[in-house]
Amino acid sequence: MALLLWPASLVAQPIGEQSQCPSIAATDPEQRAGLLSYLCYLAIPQGDPDWQADRPEQLSAAHAWQSANGQELAFTQTDATYWIRLNVHNPSNQAGFWYLKLNYAPLDFVTLMIDGERDSTRIDTGDQRPFQSRGIDYRYYLLPVILEQGESKSITIKLRSSGALNVPLSLITTDELVAYSNNLTLTHGLFYGAIAIFSVFNLLLFATSGTTYYFYNAFYMVSMGLFLFTMGGFAYQHLWPNLPIMANTAIPLLIALCALSMNLFGRSFLEVERNATPTSRLLTTQSAISILLLALVFELEYTVAIKINTLFALVVIGNLFLIGASRWRRGYAHAKWYVLSWSLMVLGTSSYALAAFGFLPDFLSREMTMQAAIGGQIVLLNYAMVQRWRLLNQKLLAIEHDAKVHLEHQVQERTAQLRSAMVDLERANRRLEELTTQDGLTGLNNRRYLDTMFSQLTADSRRSGKPLSLVLLDADHFKRINDRYGHGFGDNCLATIADVLAKNIHRPQDVVARFGGEEFALLLPDTDLHGARRVCEKILTDMENTELVCDNGQAVNLTLSAGIAALAPGESERELFERADKALYRAKERGRNRIETAATDARRALDEC
Repeated sequence: MALLLWPASLVAQPIGEQSQCPSIAATDPEQRAGLLSYLCYLAIPQGDPDWQADRPEQLSAAHAWQSANGQELAFTQTDATYWIRLNVHNPSNQAGFWYLKLNYAPLDFVTLMIDGERDSTRIDTGDQRPFQSRGIDYRYYLLPVILEQGESKSITIKLRSSGALNVPLSLITTDELVAYSNNLTLTHGLFYGAIAIFSVFNLLLFATSGTTYYFYNAFYMVSMGLFLFTMGGFAYQHLWPNLPIMANTAIPLLIALCALSMNLFGRSFLEVERNATPTSRLLTTQSAISILLLALVFELEYTVAIKINTLFALVVIGNLFLIGASRWRRGYAHAKWYVLSWSLMVLGTSSYALAAFGFLPDFLSREMTMQAAIGGQIVLLNYAMVQRWRLLNQKLLAIEHDAKVHLEHQVQERTAQLRSAMVDLERANRRLEELTTQDGLTGLNNRRYLDTMFSQLTADSRRSGKPLSLVLLDADHFKRINDRYGHGFGDNCLATIADVLAKNIHRPQDVVARFGGEEFALLLPDTDLHGARRVCEKILTDMENTELVCDNGQAVNLTLSAGIAALAPGESERELFERADKALYRAKERGRNRIETAATDARRALDEC
């Protein structure tokens, strides 16, 4: 811990000097990589007249800007207001576009300002403001930086937060942002996807076997996953974007929930019986304190709740590690894997907590370390449960050898339970697969299935030389129907459209999908434009002749518009889709309830005639 805290003292309060902030050349990748050497910062303590300043021009000249000296800015919990400045210029002979990215989500108030000679931009955002205040749908904070040739601008960031302040800044191009986001999307997708899969798997095992530690393991994985999901900014982006109050409530709440779930799982997995032993009393007390802290989250200030809950969670982790080591020494074989997994947890949470409270720099790498530690812990814990099951099975076989007749029925029952669990798991997997490729309202394939089959069928068409037609259909005046008769009737209309499409599409290789609100698509392999048009004519006629009756007894007729395009040589899926979409747009413009063929397809059809 001392080795971890030693570099923290260098970063929590960077050594600064009073000097002008140098300007960074935005076009130079090396200078962008060394952005921390160009940063200046200013700390205004609460009570100072400038604490409420809203613009950098309002700051007193008595305050001296300090250089970050190439160190990442990280500050422990404080009431001070921090100002950060970065001067940028574009030495090239053409305009450029960059993003200034602040890679730390849990900040209460963030003001991003960029001032130039001709214009200025200001973004007031943070966790205490609605998520849409950020302007860009991204879990971190992004400030667009546009520089004309030879132009210079000054970027100022004002920060105030009830928690610690980590300020990992980077100036990146659009391509770098996309590549970075794609890499993180893959990493986070694998991490949270693995947590979800393991959680569902353990819940299924609990449902089939009734073994409580499967449930507590799933409870722990979900709690820890939600905590990291919240700390990473995903929860505020996707779960409660319009509830700023959750920003400072969710984190201490989830920490207490993690402590409770860890404690329950540890007791169950290590088989600590509920009795008067010191270990049992300790675990019972920890569970009670966890529940109490869950309730106190809504009463205590965030600065108090986060410290108490974090400290208590670290105490719980340490105690569980010691209990596991004690059980291991007493010959409890499964405790070995528990101790190894909890060793990863101790290292990961210690590093992550120190970074989150501003005592260690490079919060992003600590976040990845924490995810790696949690991932390794989950794998080891589940492996430990497998090993536990294996040893239990060996004991059953030994008992069967000693009393084969008496235990035969019990072994058969356990085998039946295991088979049932595997059948349920297979059924659940099939159901999950259907849910990911099927539209819940209409029963048709969804956009995900359409995208997969679109790529496959276009590849088959190019390889075989056979035609492939794409048809896009859209319900006419559907918004008017929704507004007039209600969304319930609108859903009935969509289901009726799906029935009409299914009735007119008979071949097994054809694909029918709903890919938008009232938008549908047909993929017709081995079908040219004329064949696709005949199919569309039948569908539009059938739809026009279908009468729908709303709740008040009024009859309503719904029509469709269609756009058709056939795959051309060398054409991509995107180009084919855009041509079909333009054809659909023309059908809408020319009166609806009609079919339009993509422009190039129409000319080709005339040439063939």
